Amino acid sequence: MQLHTTTNLLLLSMAVADFLVGLLQMPLLLLQNQGCWFLGDVMCVVHYFFAALVVSVSVGSMVLISVDRYIAICNPMFYTTRVTLTRVKLCICLCWTFSGVQGSWIYRDVFKQPDMYITCYGSCVVVVGFTEGLVGIIILFLGPILVIAVLYLRVFMVAVSQARAMRSHVAVVTVEHSQTVKAMKSEIKAARTLGIVLVVFLLCSCPYYCFSAAAGTTSLGASYSIIMIWLIYLNSTFNPVIYVFFYPWVRKTIKHIFTLQILQPGSREVSLM
Repeated sequence: MQLHTTTNLLLLSMAVADFLVGLLQMPLLLLQNQGCWFLGDVMCVVHYFFAALVVSVSVGSMVLISVDRYIAICNPMFYTTRVTLTRVKLCICLCWTFSGVQGSWIYRDVFKQPDMYITCYGSCVVVVGFTEGLVGIIILFLGPILVIAVLYLRVFMVAVSQARAMRSHVAVVTVEHSQTVKAMKSEIKAARTLGIVLVVFLLCSCPYYCFSAAAGTTSLGASYSIIMIWLIYLNSTFNPVIYVFFYPWVRKTIKHIFTLQILQPGSREVSLM
């Protein structure tokens, strides 16, 4: 129950998307990389549609987390009233829904004719047109980067001003002020962690989107595109590693689950922070 917060709910959305990438997409991409796709043309299209869905949800969740951090640091007095569990759940549902609609639009033609780009038995190839690729670059790459960069610039400016204010009043720190400082450090740490996640996202996604922009059309399933898709999937591998490294409560939670302590009576009340 201690972890049932609005921020952690957004993290859960991103974690579910990253988990599905590792559970479903990576094994199928490995199978495809062997040059032997035996699941049929329809499953080939579903495979790429689901890839677009989970990657889009992961990016969308990252944007929502940056908005959450922005409000928490820049408008802390209004955070509890503006960012409620109901609103966060609604945003998550909209994120998943929009991602599904976007994926359906991108692959609308191959949904109607799954074998449109299949040239030989055992291959799984889907071509993303120029318009669809351009929309994908804007929505899944340039747009999120721009939004997060603007929010982080504002967060950085506020964090610097608050740090100066804290140092100027360090001589008259009270217990209440000490708790406020601790809370603010926690918010800034969360923002810094998301910044690292963003840098990893840029490093993993740049090759694919830069190639898509230069080529105009992208043949998903070709050997060169599979390598770049692997990089995008690796981003979903790095995300949980980053959070495990920076947050002790994540490690405690994992230990709590794998040692089956979560099944013990009263486990929901355990302190993990």
